[in-house]
Amino acid sequence: MSDLGHRGLQAALIAAALAALAILVSLFSDPVRLGCLVVIALATIVTAPRRRVNGGGWWTLFAAGAVASIAGAGLAELTETVGGLVAVVGGALVVVGATIGFPVSE
Repeated sequence: MSDLGHRGLQAALIAAALAALAILVSLFSDPVRLGCLVVIALATIVTAPRRRVNGGGWWTLFAAGAVASIAGAGLAELTETVGGLVAVVGGALVVVGATIGFPVSE
């Protein structure tokens, strides 16, 4: 997989952060939330080569948030409270990781 450029990284991080926010506000149907999880997962995969930009901690937070968001959605099928809590923490980590890793200059 090729390395994302500056604009590609920005676009992937914005898309993931918006998807996480859409899940957190819970205004949309289950298929839309599932699509948002797919966007977060894809953004995590395509940004992996750029995890060294601005250090590496941002990507670790971002990836942990993606895993927690997906795990929370699965857990919510078994126990809504625990799954929801895990998903909220995951969404927050995705937004924080995307914010820290967002490149403002080349």
